[in-house]
Amino acid sequence: MLRRPRHFLPAKHRRRPKPQPKQPAAAEPPTPTYTRDIVRRVTNILRDHPWSAARPLLLSLPGLTWDSHTVARVLKTHPPLQKAFLFFRLAASPAADPKAAFRHDRYTYTSMLHLLGEAGRVPAMLRLLAEMLRAGVDPDAATFTTVMHWLGRAGDVDAAMGVWEEMRSRRGRCRPTLVSYTACVKILFDAGRAAEGKRVFEEMVAEGLRPSCTTYTVLIQHLADAGKFEATLEIMSDMQDAGVEPDKALCNILVQKCSRAGETSVMAFVLNYMKEKLIVLRRPIFLEALEALKASGESDNLLREVNPHLASEGIECDQTFSHLGYITDRNMIMYLLAARNWSAIEQMIKELATRNVKFESHILSDIIQDSCTNCRPSCGLTVLHYSLRVGNELDRSAYSCLLGQYIRNDSFDLVLKIVEGLIKSGCNLGSYLLSVLILRLGCAGHSSYAAKIFGLSSADQNVTTYTALMNAYFQAGEVDKALKLWSQMETNEISACAGTYEVLIYGLQKAGRKHDSEHYRRERMEMQWHRQYCDEHSPEDSLCNHLFCGFHG
Repeated sequence: MLRRPRHFLPAKHRRRPKPQPKQPAAAEPPTPTYTRDIVRRVTNILRDHPWSAARPLLLSLPGLTWDSHTVARVLKTHPPLQKAFLFFRLAASPAADPKAAFRHDRYTYTSMLHLLGEAGRVPAMLRLLAEMLRAGVDPDAATFTTVMHWLGRAGDVDAAMGVWEEMRSRRGRCRPTLVSYTACVKILFDAGRAAEGKRVFEEMVAEGLRPSCTTYTVLIQHLADAGKFEATLEIMSDMQDAGVEPDKALCNILVQKCSRAGETSVMAFVLNYMKEKLIVLRRPIFLEALEALKASGESDNLLREVNPHLASEGIECDQTFSHLGYITDRNMIMYLLAARNWSAIEQMIKELATRNVKFESHILSDIIQDSCTNCRPSCGLTVLHYSLRVGNELDRSAYSCLLGQYIRNDSFDLVLKIVEGLIKSGCNLGSYLLSVLILRLGCAGHSSYAAKIFGLSSADQNVTTYTALMNAYFQAGEVDKALKLWSQMETNEISACAGTYEVLIYGLQKAGRKHDSEHYRRERMEMQWHRQYCDEHSPEDSLCNHLFCGFHG
């Protein structure tokens, strides 16, 4: 087979690329000049140099535009008053901008009026206001409010009210704002003219202006100064109904007023609100509240819970809890408790248990109650095990919350273990808590658990606990055990009361043993007749009657 010859084309010469002409380097864009930088430079010049040196620096400052916005922002940085006024005059002079003469407007005038009023230069402020009017510059609500505020602060209430009337007369050109009304109300309240202040507040509401938190703060401060603390709580309730939440400033003011007046009940209400909203007090006000609570002999636990950052204040004398590591752990747990971070609290308690660190009982009790309220009983159980290990006895309310939570969850075996641990560790649960616990177990049909708890609490076997266990037996249909317990009461010389007879008679009637129930009914009548004339009542009898008289379940 013959192959076809291959023909190769002649090689082409590659063209070399022509060298491109070098482009000139692009010029860097100019650095933008921001107003905030210019304002900062002007303020630094006014603060750091005498006016003789500051004036030429200002006139030669690159980027400085002599307009209303820049001049007003410089004045709002509060430079020294004398140089601020000279700068104010320089801005309107031909030397600043020979091409376009600058004229002050209501914004620059208002800023300068505020500086003069703040410095207490009220006559100079009024002269500048007159100059403003002569120049044909109409004041706005901010201008009138500024002048009125500083006149009121200077004690010239009549002049301040004159400014207020002038502002009201210009409704077509200048309508009072919410800030204006609030300033007027405060001036009148501070001057003791409460009736006029109330009329101004009513006029504000009639104008359709919604009070702000600052407005409510003025009202509450006036009521607190007048000693009407219950009315302050009503105002706080009205605020929340209107969708305005009290802020940190208002809470601090009200707690301070309560501390100085000794109104600890109103203070507790405010502290509970602060605890819910995670608001804290300033340290001087915290110390005032702490002293007020100590003087009244009331507990400061709530105050410390609301302010975990200050919780170590006033406890330096307690050597057990004054260690720096303990204070750190305590503050951390208080912060986590306020944030409802149960997982983190549980981990910290486990770590404290490994170190065998003792903790304050009231904080542990609060953790258990709050964790049960928020359906996190595992955290409460961890705290309980820790307290048993280190030997802390908690409040009975904490035990009740934890046991009640597990009873509602039908974890009766765990309830029994908790009670066993408490009793073996020497915790005194008391007759009331044990009776209620046995009663609840009986209602749930667990008479065996109720009997075990009754047997463990030998120190609290009285008429109340006997009656509770008897009711548990009747609930389970174990009539013979209930009657045997009745006989045991007589053997141990424990006198029955009306509540015991109530449970016994109702249980026998429910079991169909009417003859026996009639027998004990007559016996109860004799007992009541005897005690009526002998006037024999013990605390256990009163508690038992309270729990079981009229109880049928």
